[in-house]
Amino acid sequence: MASNGNAIDLQPTKNNVPPAPNYGQVPVPPGYVPPQAPVMMPVPQRPPGCPPGLEYLTQIDQLLVHQKVELAEVILGWETNNKYLVKNILGQQVFYVAEENNCCNRLFCGPMRSFVLHVQDNMGQEVMTLLRPYRCSACCCPCCLQELEVQAPPGTPIGYVVQNWHPFLPKFTIQNERREGVLKIKGPFCACNCCSDVNFEILSMDETANVGRICKQWTGMLREAFTDADNFGIKFPMDLDVKIKAALFGACFLIDFMYFENNQNNK
Repeated sequence: MASNGNAIDLQPTKNNVPPAPNYGQVPVPPGYVPPQAPVMMPVPQRPPGCPPGLEYLTQIDQLLVHQKVELAEVILGWETNNKYLVKNILGQQVFYVAEENNCCNRLFCGPMRSFVLHVQDNMGQEVMTLLRPYRCSACCCPCCLQELEVQAPPGTPIGYVVQNWHPFLPKFTIQNERREGVLKIKGPFCACNCCSDVNFEILSMDETANVGRICKQWTGMLREAFTDADNFGIKFPMDLDVKIKAALFGACFLIDFMYFENNQNNK
């Protein structure tokens, strides 16, 4: 793979120089495959009006979000800051997402905690910031519904995800930077994913047209039972405004925290 014009040479016989002896090293077992460097998505041309770093989204109509499994959570049950790898449908890495939070907030507020998620591109530059304030989690309190702000670049709001009150259905509105409603999200009556995917449909504002989907993917019995590391798929129209794509991307994380973050304690 090439990066900035420099290719990594993986041909072992190119220079025909015998390798130096590996004194004191443990021999490699037969069939061992060393870990491979992640394949990065090539940087596309940034169109006019596109926030820096979001040019990747102009070439994408699907994203795969993989939460990293933390050993401290599996072995000790300690809640740690979440980390995610974001890839396109070809398996190329697009973004890396890391939560910024403190131990007390994670321990006492759990999945309802406020958070800041830093979204970095493949060069390590922060291109998006996702902010969630602490809000009441009671469904009978419509004045304190969940909300998430999407900033790109950090400090510049470009969209919002706002929970809509409903007695039994998960519902959200995707808003642009002027807080005007653009799309709706509607989830199922029961967000429990026992051996199946859970779909949150992306709808037009009048809820008559389906334009995409956020899917919580079933990851297997062991992983679902003993970790809260989740996988999501996001599908939206290719020609959708890149800022609205970013807001839908943010909605995926709000949905994860609200409905799936603490699922191993509920099983």
